[in-house]
Amino acid sequence: MLALKRFTNPDVTRAVANLVWLGLERLTQIGVAIAISGVLARYFGPDVFGKWQYANTLLLVLSPITWVCGAEILVPTIVHRQQEQLGTVLGSAFALRLLVSAVALLLTWAGIAAGFTDPLVGAMLAGLAVTMLLREPLVGVINAWLQSMTYSKPQLVTSMTTAIAKAILVWLLVRAAAAPARFGWLWALESAVIGFVLIVYYVRRDVGKPGGKLGWHLDRALFRHFATAGAVFWLGLICMYLFLKLDRLMLERAISFADLGRYSAAQQLNENWITLALMLAQTLAPAFVYRIQDLVQLRRNMWRLTAMTAVLMIAGACVLDLLAGFIIRRVFGPNFEEAVDIFRWAVWLSVPAGIEAIGNLVVLKYQAKFVLLSKWLLALAVACVVNLLAIARMGAYGALVGLAAGYLAAASVNFYYIRFKLRP
Repeated sequence: MLALKRFTNPDVTRAVANLVWLGLERLTQIGVAIAISGVLARYFGPDVFGKWQYANTLLLVLSPITWVCGAEILVPTIVHRQQEQLGTVLGSAFALRLLVSAVALLLTWAGIAAGFTDPLVGAMLAGLAVTMLLREPLVGVINAWLQSMTYSKPQLVTSMTTAIAKAILVWLLVRAAAAPARFGWLWALESAVIGFVLIVYYVRRDVGKPGGKLGWHLDRALFRHFATAGAVFWLGLICMYLFLKLDRLMLERAISFADLGRYSAAQQLNENWITLALMLAQTLAPAFVYRIQDLVQLRRNMWRLTAMTAVLMIAGACVLDLLAGFIIRRVFGPNFEEAVDIFRWAVWLSVPAGIEAIGNLVVLKYQAKFVLLSKWLLALAVACVVNLLAIARMGAYGALVGLAAGYLAAASVNFYYIRFKLRP
């Protein structure tokens, strides 16, 4: 009877439905990303595909700069403010993110114009970088508002729909033999469409009538608060994403773009597999970590979750290792044969990555922002040193060693913090 009451509780029902939509959206995005990569890899060939992947790597390193005033700051502010202040909260957050994103985009374009990248890489990045101006300031702010209501379905459905539409447009451009530089603008178009749809939804839902106004206002005091309150978390996220893409940034100087394309093909599939570990952590966190106050029970849950994740990641890595040749050939084609062995080694990174993701839940539960920052700074430094030593001797496999060392360093910080925080 107690379980039935929990299930009929509207807050629990809404949270479960939100998790279901989140899972569907992530699986859709993973499927679309793999499909698009396979189409582009066959169309571009290893050399141009390597440049495309490097342009995406640069985007993913630059994008966290625009994540100032993250959800950990914005969502609680929305929840605790009165409804009449919603326009001021969202308007101030939007203004801050728009300013930072505009500066990041202009600096990116300036770097491209100055010739800091390969010309084709720069041409691809020019379109991709526009997403920084459209996605985080607009989509990110409205998504935080939806999260505050535990109702992310509008954003998730829109993202799934536009992802599928983008895949169709990619296929049409390939059929039309479009120049490689044009493809990046599809990602900018996708961000613009998502932003437009969510703005229309916000106006209709919050203002309450089709002809309503957005009603966002800038409050300078709130603007300054948003700029400083989440600064440590923001820097930690920047370090984390730089660590995750450091292998490709350093390999670009050591191997050809064709070899980088093959390495990136293997790593993209592997990163989609690792994403499942992160989804698992996010799904289990509320019930088994965030809501548990008893330290003994929390410590027991953490060991069980860690063991379960390790077993799951090892089992998955074994299967992917065995099917590596089939997967690479089916997705990317015969020109990426060298990616098979890289993929076989890369899938085992999911084990330390999954364990790190579970350990990180305690850091997030207690909002240990300086631990988060220190952890990713250490992982970044360790990976950088290992890459410098290993890439020269082992090539692409040296970059995998650097990632493994960085994950182990990050997981070690998690374990130390858990022992310190959850000791009897």
